[in-house]
Amino acid sequence: MKLWYVYIMSNRANGVLYIGVSDNIEERVKEHKLKVYPKSFTAKYNCTMLVYFEEFENGKDAEKRERQFKKWKRNWKIELIEEMNPNWIDISANWNLNFSKLRE
Repeated sequence: MKLWYVYIMSNRANGVLYIGVSDNIEERVKEHKLKVYPKSFTAKYNCTMLVYFEEFENGKDAEKRERQFKKWKRNWKIELIEEMNPNWIDISANWNLNFSKLRE
């Protein structure tokens, strides 16, 4: 079964927030970290830290949640992040991400 993710990237604790949705969070996070799309929001603001994510079994549910997050006030998003990740660590830091595939 394919899983979907709504995630939040940031450039630092309490910094710029980017909300996205993906069916392959590892690849998408790699793209953000490597700035595969240099003119994108995450590249421009150096949002390379995965600070929050939620998992969904249905893509429509994930997209609905993403739209909901984007309407939220900033302080609500920060509270949500800090509930799961109080120290704003990069959740993906311990993932075994293979960056060489995207550089080719």
